[in-house]
Amino acid sequence: MDKQTTIAFVLIGAILVLWLYISSPDPKQQPKAKDTTTLQDSSKQVAKQKDSVDSKDSKILETETLNLTDSQTPEEFVYIETELARFELSNKGGNFRKIYLSKFNNWYSAGKKNIDYDNYVQLIDYTHGGSYDLSFVSNDGKGINTNELTFVSDKSPSTYKLAKKDSLTINYTFELELGKYLTKTFTFFANKYEVKSDITFTGFQNLVSNNSYDLTWNNGIRSVEKNSVDEANYSNASVFYGDEQVIVDASSVGEKEVKEFRGKVDWLTVRNKYFAVVIIPDNSQKIEGAYIEGTRESVGKDGMHESYNARFTLPFQNQNVEKRSFTLFVGPVDYKELESYGRNLVSIVDFGSFFGLKFVVRPIAEYILLPLFQFLHTIIPNYGFVLIIFSLIIKIAVYPLTKSSYQSMKKMQALQPMITELKEKFKDDPTKMNKETMKLYSTYGINPAGGCLPMVLQMPIFVALWGMFQSAIDLRQQPFFGWISDLSQPDVIFNLGSKIPLVGVQEISGLALLMGITTFVQQKMTIKDPKQQAMIYMMPVMLTLLFMSFPSGLNLYYFMFNVLSIAQQYYINHQGGTVELVPVANPNKKKGFMSKLMEAAEEQSKTQQKKRK
Repeated sequence: MDKQTTIAFVLIGAILVLWLYISSPDPKQQPKAKDTTTLQDSSKQVAKQKDSVDSKDSKILETETLNLTDSQTPEEFVYIETELARFELSNKGGNFRKIYLSKFNNWYSAGKKNIDYDNYVQLIDYTHGGSYDLSFVSNDGKGINTNELTFVSDKSPSTYKLAKKDSLTINYTFELELGKYLTKTFTFFANKYEVKSDITFTGFQNLVSNNSYDLTWNNGIRSVEKNSVDEANYSNASVFYGDEQVIVDASSVGEKEVKEFRGKVDWLTVRNKYFAVVIIPDNSQKIEGAYIEGTRESVGKDGMHESYNARFTLPFQNQNVEKRSFTLFVGPVDYKELESYGRNLVSIVDFGSFFGLKFVVRPIAEYILLPLFQFLHTIIPNYGFVLIIFSLIIKIAVYPLTKSSYQSMKKMQALQPMITELKEKFKDDPTKMNKETMKLYSTYGINPAGGCLPMVLQMPIFVALWGMFQSAIDLRQQPFFGWISDLSQPDVIFNLGSKIPLVGVQEISGLALLMGITTFVQQKMTIKDPKQQAMIYMMPVMLTLLFMSFPSGLNLYYFMFNVLSIAQQYYINHQGGTVELVPVANPNKKKGFMSKLMEAAEEQSKTQQKKRK
């Protein structure tokens, strides 16, 4: 979860706590309980790893580089065009130079059709060096990196188009000397984002130092979104290690984030907000470990970029012919697409979390909300209308909880005159006042936390929705109507020209304003206690400022949810008129938590008084 989203939830949580505080019968007299928070590492495996990298084992060695560069052979390109992508490969390094995804436009060409490849998303940062390379140290101490080598291809420089179930294999071979070859083999498929890759050493026995080499992916993937800060917030590198995804996120400018993994690693990935490159070793192959380092840097005036270097460390068994097989996934962070590959690749899809509640939030998003959202889109082509219908369905689903919350608050409001009388009657005896107040709640069958508990129970759903709409590639460049041209970006209706001090808002979002107005109306209808009047104005203003930079799809959902909540509140307020307080039979049959708490406090007070005597 990015910093901005975390701040939003913290502030919303603070508002909720404040609301609970000022709406309780007498907050100053409530017994205080110690709040203990235990922070645990999400992975016992990772906790045992070293925080710093051993320079000898990590292969960051100060060695003389072996100069094998062939400057006389011109660079030649082979182009592979599939139904999903266009791969540009070079004989320099026998490597990818560019990879275009033909189903996804750049931000500046959103909505355009029949455009050339330069307007499609291109993921390789070729200006900063190689990506899919091999590196090792020779036995005489010379460093070798394949991005500096010139390979020979078995395909002539041309464009090869694949359709339907076609596939094409291309071999790049580097001859070190007679009988010593290094071959990089790529197999492309017409209808898949995957590329099968084989690395073959022939005659390299006794040439590779330490009997190990690295398969590297350097410089991450390119930034391809207009809002580079938002894109950087979702960029990271990760491995699937010890049966869970372990993420390395360079979140601080100028500070390098480093992590090393020893032993079996199922896969390694680098990603930005919507796209990823995943390197998946063949299941039968031994992996010695992996290494990731990431940096975050400022770009231009307000831009941001994160770059990651990642590598597998592989054993070299010193045989005459050694072959390693990998699958490369280069494509969208799309749940259905990643699910088709198995190997837990769906872990890459970020549904968000909140204070360690990922184990609750993710299943809700993964198995309920996302399938429902995608099903609706099979019926409704416009994602804006999908969001409206989706908000209606979610509102119906949580209706019992919100109805219980509203009714409980109405009962609390009806009980306020009696509570006021008790406060006046026992103003000099707080303990007695609290006891009588709890007795009053018990008499009329009212739970003082009844208005808040349903709200708390809904939080995992709302957090799951928040995470899903923030990063769902389904909404990328999807228009709704009018000024809402991209549901994955803020719907800017006015640019102030400069940021407002303290709050940092420069662009005004139309849906954020509508969401703020409906929040105000809802608060006005709900809050009747004079002590809580400040909340009517404080929460809408804070939420409006926070939501200014959020995706318009997220704001559209919450705006519609507010509208439905207002309709529900109006219906509840007018369907039965004033709430009539009726004493319940056997009020002491089942005591609530607060009553038990007050009795325990009273017993403790009596015990202490006896000891003093």
